[in-house]
Amino acid sequence: MSLFAVNLLLAAAWCALLGVFSLGTLAVGFVLAYLALLVAQPLFGPAPYYSRVLRLTRLGGYFLRELVISSVRVAIDVLSPRPTFRPGIVALPLPEMSDAGRVTLASLITLTPGTLSLDFSPDRSTLYVHGMFVDDADALRRELEKGMEREVLRALA
Repeated sequence: MSLFAVNLLLAAAWCALLGVFSLGTLAVGFVLAYLALLVAQPLFGPAPYYSRVLRLTRLGGYFLRELVISSVRVAIDVLSPRPTFRPGIVALPLPEMSDAGRVTLASLITLTPGTLSLDFSPDRSTLYVHGMFVDDADALRRELEKGMEREVLRALA
């Protein structure tokens, strides 16, 4: 049985113990079960599961930070009497990554206010992104490469 399945089973047991099956209770149970598995790691031996959970958590935190920052930026621009947005389309060259990585990156870019993933090139080496604030296409490209793309690559490695 995989460690992820054990973690989910322990989280479900936590919910059953409390008698409350909600997303919040399951999340707390998942964290507590993860910590219990981390303490019991010598019994299971080294496994990539432990670091993968931390990398995915880091990606989630990064995305939430970007979500808040971009939401505030878009809201300020929309509510201002003189909007300053300058829309544009940027071609983002993608490094070698799995299809899951490409889809994750495109989805996170789309979910971030002010940006929208449009399409992949036929060979899937480039992602076309529409940005609401494209004063400098190279700056947006660098921001996406050094931010979202790097975090997705790190999380799914």
